[in-house]
Amino acid sequence: MYVIVSLSVVLDVFVPILPSGVLVIAAATTAAGAGSAADAVGAVDVTASVHSGAHLAEMFTLVLCAATASVLGDMVAYRLAWRGGDRFDRAIGRSRRLAAAQKRLGAALTRGGGGIVVLARFAPAGRSVVSLGAGVAHRTVREFLPWSALAGFAWAAYSVSLGYFGGQWLGTSWISTALSVFALFAAGSAAVFLMRRPERRAAH
Repeated sequence: MYVIVSLSVVLDVFVPILPSGVLVIAAATTAAGAGSAADAVGAVDVTASVHSGAHLAEMFTLVLCAATASVLGDMVAYRLAWRGGDRFDRAIGRSRRLAAAQKRLGAALTRGGGGIVVLARFAPAGRSVVSLGAGVAHRTVREFLPWSALAGFAWAAYSVSLGYFGGQWLGTSWISTALSVFALFAAGSAAVFLMRRPERRAAH
């Protein structure tokens, strides 16, 4: 499970349609549901605390795997864009939307406002734009890596928490997974809104 989730998260930066967030949520939901069942069976036994500890360890490991894979994918895309800057720059330049996002990223990183990297991690395809844009713009590792790590951890912790609490409250049903995925997409929509707010202010 950890290997599949990690590979999906790494590759998601290159193929944004891969459901890496959905996989993370589904894995957390399944683990949470299984843990709840084990705790219920062992509620009158001393092994209940052992099940609970193992359960939390699984959640922590899942967060660690997803966050590490997120940073690894970011850095691979960043390095590829750094070395093939002209080619990636032309590809981004063909899209006015991607070009505008690249420009905002460069300005934000220059000002030290790397919070946009964290927001973009939740936005659809935002991670790809940020990682490739940082490489094309030749931003330093010192500028990009800490924000990438923070973004990966925040996204992984949020996704796993959604799956965990969904599994705890509703069990391993499709309803709990669907609600958790909806909450993930809601966070993505909120991230897009926050990233576009400066543009709206400038327009007014």
